[in-house]
Amino acid sequence: MSHRGRHQPAEPFFLKADLGERFCIYYPPAASKKCLGAFIYVHPFAEEMNKSRHMVAMQSRALAESGYAVLQLDLYGCGDSSGDFADATWEIWLEDIARAEEWILQKVSSPIGLWGLRLGAVLVLDYAKKYSGNFSTIVLWQPVINTGQYLTQFLRMSLAGEIVTDGKKGNSGTTHLRHELAAGKPVEIAGYMLSPLLANDLEKIVTTQLAVTSCRIHWFEFISESRQTLTPAGENLVSSWKKQGSDLSVHYVPCTPFWATQEISTCPALLDEMARIFLHEMT
Repeated sequence: MSHRGRHQPAEPFFLKADLGERFCIYYPPAASKKCLGAFIYVHPFAEEMNKSRHMVAMQSRALAESGYAVLQLDLYGCGDSSGDFADATWEIWLEDIARAEEWILQKVSSPIGLWGLRLGAVLVLDYAKKYSGNFSTIVLWQPVINTGQYLTQFLRMSLAGEIVTDGKKGNSGTTHLRHELAAGKPVEIAGYMLSPLLANDLEKIVTTQLAVTSCRIHWFEFISESRQTLTPAGENLVSSWKKQGSDLSVHYVPCTPFWATQEISTCPALLDEMARIFLHEMT
């Protein structure tokens, strides 16, 4: 992103909601720039949120210095917001985005875009479908393609913990964890208490039904030396959305999965690609 605009400090605050407050950070557009638009950012799931904070802050500052306003919010039960993760539901999170949209519309009169990372990308798509907002664009950073499979991968983190602790494969298995959830019992995964309600919400999502046709969609796929294209599942999802009328572009960016690396990592190539696309995207 260009750094020609005068830097404006980020503004942390708490946004009132139906259930307590949501911690937010607002990045105002550079004072020397005409406001080109605004983004509402929705973070990924569980620990992926914490691992990606640094990269998201870099991107938010870059957008702000180029003339965009950016609003980041911690969803209910996440980060510094009110509530416990164990009490979070998909519907509460959708309502959180609605509160964020109301706030940003009072702040700027420019076009509003949605930006989500991983499961946050699925959440913004679902929000755009259900709330039918007049959004200018949707940005998807490495979206989760199948939320049921993603839930299974998350549950496996519990098994990995058992292997590390006991030196052998845990005997609970994802099937047992799913039975616990189906019986209405929460399960603890890598320090996060997952509720049966939220697990059921994730199981029910069908991403092929999240084709948004009211605005432009930019999908950023992070590639490596061994994989230079979308996965077959990703190709099928893109094809399905386009057949339903989505105006969708896929951008391939060489990037490590900064939301999952052991050490905090960044992706300069992603900043460059975002700058190339969005310098005039929302004018």
